[in-house]
Amino acid sequence: MHPLISADLRISHLGPGTIPSPLGKIHEGFVPDGPQILVSSRLDDLAAEGALRETPGFEAAGPRAKLFHDAAGLTCGIVTCGGLCPGLNDVIRSIVLTLNHRYGVHRVLGFRYGYDGLAEQPKAPPIEMTNDLVRDIHHRGGTLLGSSRGPQDVGEMVDTLVRRGVGLLFAVGGDGTLRGASALCREIERRQLQIGVIGIPKTIDNDIDYMQRSFGFTTAVEAAQASLEAAHIEARGAWNGIGLVQLMGRHSGFIAAHASLANGDVNFCLVPEQEFFLNGEGGLLDLLERRLADRHHAVIVVAEGAGQDLMTASELADASGNRRLQPIGSFLKRQIVEHFEGRGIDMTLKLIDPSYTIRSLRASALDSAFCLMLGQHAVHAGMAGRTDMVVGYWNQHFTHLPIALAVARRKQLDPNGELWHRVLGTTGQPPTMGAGAPAGKTAQRRGG
Repeated sequence: MHPLISADLRISHLGPGTIPSPLGKIHEGFVPDGPQILVSSRLDDLAAEGALRETPGFEAAGPRAKLFHDAAGLTCGIVTCGGLCPGLNDVIRSIVLTLNHRYGVHRVLGFRYGYDGLAEQPKAPPIEMTNDLVRDIHHRGGTLLGSSRGPQDVGEMVDTLVRRGVGLLFAVGGDGTLRGASALCREIERRQLQIGVIGIPKTIDNDIDYMQRSFGFTTAVEAAQASLEAAHIEARGAWNGIGLVQLMGRHSGFIAAHASLANGDVNFCLVPEQEFFLNGEGGLLDLLERRLADRHHAVIVVAEGAGQDLMTASELADASGNRRLQPIGSFLKRQIVEHFEGRGIDMTLKLIDPSYTIRSLRASALDSAFCLMLGQHAVHAGMAGRTDMVVGYWNQHFTHLPIALAVARRKQLDPNGELWHRVLGTTGQPPTMGAGAPAGKTAQRRGG
């Protein structure tokens, strides 16, 4: 049975919509309330629902015929948090233009440098988000508003919203940002205020659960190709050359997996979800030595969160409370060089890490269009009185998802799933590396 079948998919409301939408003159049909997007299209999952009184489903995103908020006098706010990601400016622009052109909301405040912008004494004051200000920002990477990590005092943040007269806040960020947004909602409810908070999921790693796709991910996979191609060229240009590329992916290896599939010349793809060993028969070093003996070059892709168990764990954490990762790329480079030097085998290794270059890029065309729609649906949801929710994407439809469900667990690559088996089939690597895994003729048939 699909885990979402028994989940609470209900969306919180500030109150009923009573104001006719101004979109009635230009929109042919409004989206009705209630579940409409099936949780699962798999026959076995649907068959398991036979005992249920109704088929579980997500509420569909889109404009509603009746609004909760009156655009006249409404002030909205936008905040962007966490690491940079391609598409942030596209989302900001979409929210501002949709509020202005579609709903007639003319006062939008941009709170700067993440949730710090909502603190009692922020590092920088909010800025008025006008159409002219956001007109061309989608052509640039990063975020016009700046960003930061780490929590702020929830009471202070609600005080700021009240003091600024904000009735609707859009929070763009990952799981930490969304947890903060949900904490804001709880404090707002405790004070019996009518302020809506809508989340827009931002994670370049594509690791927010129940979201089939997040913005920035497509751009990251596409941009990683230049580094993979460079690694392959460097590897083939030297006798026993090795190209090692470290890509983003703290807990989830989706970028590494999809980039490897798109490139086709990767021989080893290492992800956080799949344990691997360095030494022993069938370990990475043994397989790499076999590969060089056969083809004299190899390309390795490793997600930043892979192989953390092979290194001494860091006791440090970032401002968001995330444990700092050890540099797996540098670690693997040292281990590989020492292994081949000890074996008296000449080799050359080039380590490439394009992470910060990729994070700061402008969005690709596909991501940019996706960001535009995310922003539009966030505004539709907020104006209709939804709150404590995030705009999702499921079964090729935009959805409304409770924040609590989105952050309940992290989406990860399934080592027994179709995607990972496609990676294994493309790279030629074995399902497991080391710890008694059969060595065989692995990772030798690929790589040009």
